[in-house]
Amino acid sequence: MISRRKFIDTLAMGTAAVAVSSTAKSYGQILGSNERVNFAVIGLNGRAGAHLRSLKANEKNAKITHVCDVESNILQRFCGKAEKTLGYTPASDKDFRKILSSRDIDAITIATPDHWHTPMAIAGLHAGKHVYVEKPCSHNPAEGALLVQAQRKYGKHVQMGTQRRSSQLYIDIISKIHGGLVGNPYYARAWYSNTRKSIGIGKVAPVPATLDWDLWQGPAPRQAYKDNVQPYNWHWFKTWGTGEALNNGTHEVDVCRWALGVDLPKRVTASGGRYQFKDDWQFYDTLVTSFDYGDKLISWESKSCNGTKMYGRDRGVVIVGTTGSIVLDEGGYEIYDLNGKKTSEYSAGKASQSADLTGADNMTDLHFANFIAAIQKGEKLNQPIESGNISVTMLQLSNIAWEVERELKLEQGTGHVLNDKEAMTFWGREYEKGWAPQL
Repeated sequence: MISRRKFIDTLAMGTAAVAVSSTAKSYGQILGSNERVNFAVIGLNGRAGAHLRSLKANEKNAKITHVCDVESNILQRFCGKAEKTLGYTPASDKDFRKILSSRDIDAITIATPDHWHTPMAIAGLHAGKHVYVEKPCSHNPAEGALLVQAQRKYGKHVQMGTQRRSSQLYIDIISKIHGGLVGNPYYARAWYSNTRKSIGIGKVAPVPATLDWDLWQGPAPRQAYKDNVQPYNWHWFKTWGTGEALNNGTHEVDVCRWALGVDLPKRVTASGGRYQFKDDWQFYDTLVTSFDYGDKLISWESKSCNGTKMYGRDRGVVIVGTTGSIVLDEGGYEIYDLNGKKTSEYSAGKASQSADLTGADNMTDLHFANFIAAIQKGEKLNQPIESGNISVTMLQLSNIAWEVERELKLEQGTGHVLNDKEAMTFWGREYEKGWAPQL
C-alpha cells in the first residue's frame, strides 16, 4: 500500500529530475518533424483501446513505449492486445509516477476514471510531458481552471479528447453554418440515449488481488471497496465520476457551442432524476438541461436507460437558424428549410452506437494526428484545454444546477455562480489529505 506522503514525495523527486533535464536541454528538447513522439498510455480499460488504434494509425510519427494501469489483469490484457496491434510490447507498470519519471517519454494519454484526469495531467505537465486527456478534463470546475493555469505555466500541449473537433465532416459543416447555411444559428439541441442496466446495491468486499485500490482512489477521499464500482460503474458515483452529462454530453454540447460560436452562458437550468432503477447510481438517468446566452440557447437531453432514438439517432445535435436547421451526427447530416422540408443530406457512413464504450474511430485517429503535429511542428491544436474546459465547465454547472434544484446565474468570464453560496460549494471538491493537485 502506498502512503499519501510517499506518493507526493516520490512524485516530486521524479518530476524534479525531469525539470533539471529539461532546463539543461532547453530548446534542444523540442522534437523535430522527423522524430517520432514517444507515448505512454495510462488507464487501459475502455477508451484506451481507441488510443492504441489511433497511435498505431499514426505510427510513422508516434510510438507507444509505455503503458500503465493499477489493475494487473487489465494491464496484462492490454499488453497482449498492444503486441498484436503494434508488433512489439511496450514497457508496463502499475504506477504512473514511474512512467512520468522516464526521460524517454514525450507525451502521455490519460484514459483513467474522471477523478484522476486533472491531477494526473498536471503531474504530467510538471514532469515535462505533453498531455492528451480524455473528456471530461476535470472532475469539477475548480480543477478545470487549475489545469488551464498549469498548461500556461509549463507551456506543453494539452489536447482534450473531444475528437469531433478533428473530424472533417464536423469541420466542414460547422464552417458552412458559420457561413450562413441556416441563416443566423440561435438554438442548438443535443441528445443521448442508451439502455444502461442497473448497477444494483454494492456490498463491501475484499479488494481483488489484481487491483491497487489505494492508488486507484488517488486524490479522492478514501472509501471501502464495493463490488459494483470497478471497472466501469465508477461513472455513476460522485466521488469518482461526473454522470452522463460529462461522460457523453460533453461531445454533443461542445459541437453545439462550436456551431453557435459561444463560450460560457449567462444562465444554466437542469432537472431530472434517477427514475428507471433504485440502486447505488448517484446521478440522474434522465436529465434535461439548458444554457441560456440571452440571444442564443443550447439544450441537452439525456436518457441513460431508455434507448428511444431522436431523429433516428442514438445521439446527435440539431442546429436551428433563421432560415432552416441541420440534424447532425457522426454518420452525416440532413438540412431542412423553415417548414421542416428536407432540402439536402450527406451520408458519411455508419454513425456511432451509444452502446460502444471504446469509440475507436477515424475521428480519434485525426485528433491524435493533430496532437502529434502540434508537438512536432507547432500545428494549432483542434481542442486545446482552454477551449475544451469551457464545454466541460458548462456541463459541470448543469450538474450543480441539478444538485441545488434551481437556476444558476453566472459570471460569464469565469463561470462562477452569482449570489449563491450553496451552489459554489460544488465548485471544487474534498481531496484525500496531501493529494490535492497543485501548480
